[in-house]
Amino acid sequence: RTTIEPAEPMAVDIERDELAFFPFLYWPITADQPIPSVAAYQKLNQFLRTGGMILFDTRDAGFGGNGNSPEAKKLQMIASGLDIPPIEPVPDDHVLTRTFYLLQDFPGRHTGPIWVEAAPPDAEQAEGMPFRNLNDGVTPVVIGGNDWAAAWAVDDRGLPMFPVGNGSGGERQREIAYRFGINLVMHVLTGNYKSDQVHVPALLERLGQ
Repeated sequence: RTTIEPAEPMAVDIERDELAFFPFLYWPITADQPIPSVAAYQKLNQFLRTGGMILFDTRDAGFGGNGNSPEAKKLQMIASGLDIPPIEPVPDDHVLTRTFYLLQDFPGRHTGPIWVEAAPPDAEQAEGMPFRNLNDGVTPVVIGGNDWAAAWAVDDRGLPMFPVGNGSGGERQREIAYRFGINLVMHVLTGNYKSDQVHVPALLERLGQ
């Protein structure tokens, strides 16, 4: 659907692998996964500081996940060692809503809220929206529980591996899940490009000054 030609997904060992080769990590949370070592935390924080993104997925949105599930509690434990900035529910003006598709929701196999880096209180406003300049405008983390990988997964014949919703409504939800994945990757690879397009008049005015 885009000009991006990604390689096949691969497993990453945060304890052993060099993370600099990966712009994006998808991290499904399980209740029994170990806490990273000090060395792994150092690598992860360097990854986040230098433009990498981690999508944390507790996969509990379909079970009334409200921050009290075992997976959510494990995520809180893991995140305590990471330099994660303040976060907020993804706002309507966030670049994730328009990097390729125009989106209002970000479902996976389930539908629930997602969280991204919050705009700083003193963010400069242009056209009513704040500039998000950290890491070229890329939020270092996206956090949710919508089980996106299950919605994206296909078998060797290209058929979905897991059900999503019911009937035609479920297939529409799967399509939006694909679109969210595309927007996510475009955001990782292009940074604030789309945001800059919205702010072109203000940027040109600055250049003129």
